[in-house]
Amino acid sequence: MTWTLTAADGSTYESPTPGTYGGNRRQGVYGTLSCGVARDQRRRFPETMRAHRVFFADEETASAAGLRPCGSCLPDAYRAWKQRRGQ
Repeated sequence: MTWTLTAADGSTYESPTPGTYGGNRRQGVYGTLSCGVARDQRRRFPETMRAHRVFFADEETASAAGLRPCGSCLPDAYRAWKQRRGQ
């Protein structure tokens, strides 16, 4: 079995191991696979969320692909992201 993951440049590739982070390309957010906010969004908007869902091997790749950390499941990374942006 293989999993489709997203690389830092936004391209996709097949991996023998599943991703450890998931994200939404349209919203520009990534987080843990167990994130409650993402789970609620998937329940409320299943088609939209499925169409824009991406998976990453690690947090560094998700960030390099241009997504920001989720403020709910990754609060420390989110605060650091905000500080880097001067917010």
